[in-house]
Amino acid sequence: MASPSVGRVVSAALDAGLELEIIEYPDGTRSAVDAAAAVGCDVAQIVKSMIFSADDGLVLALTSGAHQVDPKLLAAAIGVNKCGRADADQVRETTGFAIGGVAPFGHLSPLTSVIDPHLFQYEQVWAAAGTPRHVFPIDPNRLQQISGATRATFVVK
Repeated sequence: MASPSVGRVVSAALDAGLELEIIEYPDGTRSAVDAAAAVGCDVAQIVKSMIFSADDGLVLALTSGAHQVDPKLLAAAIGVNKCGRADADQVRETTGFAIGGVAPFGHLSPLTSVIDPHLFQYEQVWAAAGTPRHVFPIDPNRLQQISGATRATFVVK
């Protein structure tokens, strides 16, 4: 396996009955634009796994690469007063992943998760597999199931 982080993602998928096809891009897929160029898809098919701080902990927002998370909409969607971007140390400590490689599942600690409904217009989306160099394709319905995310409106274009 490429790294312990990728191994955790693969194990979490296998535990849910899904075998992932992990693809490595040595030049990296750190941004949604980079990932879309590498895999040859629309940027809207890239899943950004973004971690936000909320009143009672951290929340994972799975959003299309074509959208931006609106912290006020996110707070309303999960029923808290306020959300803001988590810092890199919080992200790594809670998920076990570095920013740029946060996977939608396989985290060290459980997180409240929401998913952008826009991702469901595609048969296949692409997500980070635990590092900025590794990605995998997945059906958005399986992504929602494995991540435990709830569909919510929390993005702007």
